Amino acid sequence: MSSKSTTTAPSRAPARDAVRLVLIDRDALARRAMREEITASGEFVVAAEAAHEDDAIDLVRREQPDLVLIDIGYPRLEGIPIAKELRRQLPATRMVFCSITDDEDAAVRALRAGAVGIVRKDLDIGPLMRALHGALAGEAAISRQLGMRLIEELYRQSEPGPRLRPAGGELTAREWQVLDLLIDGAGTTDIAEALGLAVETVRSHIKHVLRKLGVRTRSEAVEIARRLRGRSS
Repeated sequence: MSSKSTTTAPSRAPARDAVRLVLIDRDALARRAMREEITASGEFVVAAEAAHEDDAIDLVRREQPDLVLIDIGYPRLEGIPIAKELRRQLPATRMVFCSITDDEDAAVRALRAGAVGIVRKDLDIGPLMRALHGALAGEAAISRQLGMRLIEELYRQSEPGPRLRPAGGELTAREWQVLDLLIDGAGTTDIAEALGLAVETVRSHIKHVLRKLGVRTRSEAVEIARRLRGRSS
C-alpha cells in the first residue's frame, strides 16, 4: 500500500458536516482497521492517510483537516517527532494520539508534543467517537487515570526546590532538571528542547548524574529516582 492515499468511500455515506480527519500510522493494516471503525458511523471522513513524517506534514497542510489522529508507534514512539513538527509548522492543528498500550510515560510525552488527547486503539466505537468529538470541542481526550497523573505532575512541579533529595545531595539544579525529565520518559533530544540546551550538553549532564548516583545506565538512575520520589510523596 502506498505510504499516503486518499481514502475509499466508507460503508455509510458521511454526513454533510462530517469531521475531516487525517490518519497517520506506519502500519497499513492498522490504518485500514482504524479508518473502517472511524468512518462507520458517518460522523467522520478520513480525508487522507500517511505512513511517514514527510507525507504527514504535506497532507495536513494540503487537507487542512479538523483533526489529526496519529499512532504513537509503541515502543519506539515514532509518532512523537511527527506531532512535534506538526505543532511547529501548523500550531492550530488538533492532534490526538492512538496507542495499543496504557503507557502513561509515553502518553505524557505525547501530550508534551502538542497532542490534545490519547486513546486506545481497541477503544469501543462509542467512547472513541466521544473522545474525538471532545477533542474538537476543546476538551482533553484522556483517561481519568492519565488526568490524575498530570495533576500529580503539576503538584510535584509546584513544590519548592528539586523534586528528589537523595542523601548525597550532590546534583546541581540543572542535573536535577535533567533527571526529572529522564524520569518522565524524555530522551536526550527531548531534554535538550525542553531546557534549551545543546544535545551534547545534555549528554554531559546525564554522564554526571550517572556518576554521582553511582550507576551505569539511565534506567538504573531512573529507578533510584523513582524510589526516592515515592519516599518523599
